[in-house]
Amino acid sequence: MVESGGSGRPRPDSEQSAEHPATPASPATDLAKTPDEPQPENDTGTDDTGADDTGTDPDAGPHAGTGADADGGNDKAEAETEAEPTAPPTPTLPKGPPPPRPPEQPRGGLLMGRPFGVPVYVAPSWFLVAALITWVFGNQLDRVLPELGAARYLVSLFFAVAFYASVLIHELAHTIAALRFKLPVRRIQLQFFGGVSEIEKEAETPGREFWLAFVGPLLSLILSGLFYLALQPVERGTVPGVLLAGLMISNLIVAIFNLLPGLPLDGGRMLRAVVWKITGKPMSGTIAAAWVGRALAVSVLVGLPLLTQSGALGSSAEDSVGMDTVTDALLAAILAAIIWTGAGNSLRMARLREHLPDLRARTLTRRAVPVETATPLSEALRRANDAGARALVVVDAHGEPLSLVREAAIVGVPEHRRPWVAVSGLAQDITDGMRISAELAGEDLLDVLRATPATEYLVVEETGEIFGVLSAADVERAFVKAMARPS
Repeated sequence: MVESGGSGRPRPDSEQSAEHPATPASPATDLAKTPDEPQPENDTGTDDTGADDTGTDPDAGPHAGTGADADGGNDKAEAETEAEPTAPPTPTLPKGPPPPRPPEQPRGGLLMGRPFGVPVYVAPSWFLVAALITWVFGNQLDRVLPELGAARYLVSLFFAVAFYASVLIHELAHTIAALRFKLPVRRIQLQFFGGVSEIEKEAETPGREFWLAFVGPLLSLILSGLFYLALQPVERGTVPGVLLAGLMISNLIVAIFNLLPGLPLDGGRMLRAVVWKITGKPMSGTIAAAWVGRALAVSVLVGLPLLTQSGALGSSAEDSVGMDTVTDALLAAILAAIIWTGAGNSLRMARLREHLPDLRARTLTRRAVPVETATPLSEALRRANDAGARALVVVDAHGEPLSLVREAAIVGVPEHRRPWVAVSGLAQDITDGMRISAELAGEDLLDVLRATPATEYLVVEETGEIFGVLSAADVERAFVKAMARPS
């Protein structure tokens, strides 16, 4: 089974004008209010970050909340102010724990290798299903080859491993096709019911989508045919004969099951491609294939136990009672839940891709004012208020950007300390990944943000001129708002 479109969750908010949107109140402006400074008449006092009046912020960085001395040191600071009011002491960087490392993305299990550069993981649930296959197939061997005794479970374990090796080949077919179409593949994961190839982008045409989905079942059919040919010279009723017959039948079942026309199965992606080709709308194809997938889930839930009870799957109705009936019902429920959930996820991912173009760096960027490294925080915030800006960029004497003042760090500095804290002590150095183009939009924008996790990014024009600062929180809010709109 192939799964595409892993755009991940971005970080996006406001829908502002193409130049610099209207500037609602934010910590960069609200917290600039000091007892000695005039208050803007139109300031609503809204705090976008949700920080309370104590200056704490649950999302604050490692230095947030440590920019001020303890209350016991306030008298000393006031005494220094009276003695030399025009020369504040050199601010020091607030002490705190080292910056936390960004959380590692869950790998998905045990890494088995990297064919074609794509990591292959075995999920913990695979060991459960391997044990289940070993037990079920071992009981079947006891009827065919009773002379094996306990050794039948070793043969059954070999069958389980060989079966999942066939599933891996099925998924590698999807991966090779995706790489052929220059679509990045995040990983392959072998799990409870088969495997998944996580393709990060969607195929550009319905023809490529159809072929990308079809190659998996095609490889399973080819494997079934190869096992059938290998079975011909082998004597029936032997261990090799039973193994080859089992692998032939299992690969045929995998191919037929994946060709069922409902998402998230390969057949569902093929149906999506056909509807996409007819209507010219990929979203219409996704909706059709997803609802067929949900109908398929209900059919599996009801139909599989009935087929077992009727004996249509090869066992007599008298044998399909008791524990076997419960097992069949449980298996049907699990399969139905997987198909239903996968169909719903496909719909959500399609809606995400549909709204991604709404996320544009230019419209989400906050206006910023440049300040030099030694500028006191209170003065920098006053300039931001006067300019209607919501962000601060620290620049050198030539106006070249050096760092970005962290919004969370501003929140952590009490008002009475701001004249004594330089903006450089609250800033984060600008790395290459934190300097992004104002023209970025959609999935390209999200890819850049994921590559370099940060709270703020410097947005520049093609000429290199500073356009503003993009807050990851703004991207998150804009993403959620876009997803809430109907398709």
